Amino acid sequence: MTDVPTKPDESDDDAARKDIDRERAELREFIKGLRPDDVKSGNWFEKLVAQALSTYTTKVDWQYFQEKYKGVPADGIVEQRITMASRYAALEGGLSAGAYSAAVAATIGSAGGASPLALPAAAVTLMVDLTYITQLQLRLAYDISVLYRVPLDVSDPDDMWKLIRVAFTIKGGEVAREGVTKSVPFVVRPLVKHFYSKNVLVAAKGLPVVGKHLLQRNVIKVGIPLVGIPLAVVLNRYTTLVAGRHARAVFRNEARVIELAGRLSSQSRYPQLMLWVAWLVITADHKVGDDETLLMRHLARIVREERGVVDDQLANVVDIDPEDVWKRLDAEPGDLTQLLDVAHRVATVDGDLTAREKEVIAELSDRCRRA
Repeated sequence: MTDVPTKPDESDDDAARKDIDRERAELREFIKGLRPDDVKSGNWFEKLVAQALSTYTTKVDWQYFQEKYKGVPADGIVEQRITMASRYAALEGGLSAGAYSAAVAATIGSAGGASPLALPAAAVTLMVDLTYITQLQLRLAYDISVLYRVPLDVSDPDDMWKLIRVAFTIKGGEVAREGVTKSVPFVVRPLVKHFYSKNVLVAAKGLPVVGKHLLQRNVIKVGIPLVGIPLAVVLNRYTTLVAGRHARAVFRNEARVIELAGRLSSQSRYPQLMLWVAWLVITADHKVGDDETLLMRHLARIVREERGVVDDQLANVVDIDPEDVWKRLDAEPGDLTQLLDVAHRVATVDGDLTAREKEVIAELSDRCRRA
């Protein structure tokens, strides 16, 4: 199957606009049920998340995509989903900005110097656009996690927060701003970068905080009514593109780590000892990176689920003592050289070997040979 075309024909756009109109109508009803305080406080976001994911996550799973895109590898499907989502975002941006500009134009000569966002029609249009893009990007991030088979339980607060962080590029803002310059055309980079540089959200798990952050950020798109339509189209398209590529980078990387954990578990003749060796290598340089944390978490989970191994002693370790690991090696009969491959793969999950990791692996090599 080929990718979604970058320049769809008119019939494709007509079909897309019908989908967009239907969703915008549903969201308009959702907005009617909000109180003014829900918008100002950011509580709208929590309510939208519940609505956007409640039925969607029960329908969309890995098998759903396998049936929809038969024979296409995950990377290819992800690229199509990102392309399609960015196109829908651009089309919706044009509809919303057109409605917003009309609302502002209707007040010329009669509303004096009133703020556009004080006008009911303009405020509702802003919220329709905001909720549409929010829902679109949230579902896109979820799609990508499913396609890479990264387990997410949206009823689990930690998993839900992880999905939100990824969908809206929340990590102190640095990840989004770094990615922006590499994923959008040169001429619009300053505009998109400006969008992400405002009101950077610090890691705070309160959903209303995220709601206020997204509302404030969205106002940038309608700040200049005379250029509202091209501004909204460009920002909707490219911020969705940035969000999708950010989600792809995060979940594809986690899929890589999960794949490694599964391979190590299935190939190991000493799954319990493997966990001790892995943790010793990970903590060798006295700092644990994100990929190392991911690997250890998935390795412990897979060994528990597939090999029935749970090590409470290791779970209670604060500072691992290398001598404890060496004693476990000495007590194990047979060829232990396979653990050298485990140690090397664990050490390089986040990049090149450090000096301390090399020392630990060298000591492990000596002890395996003596055994």
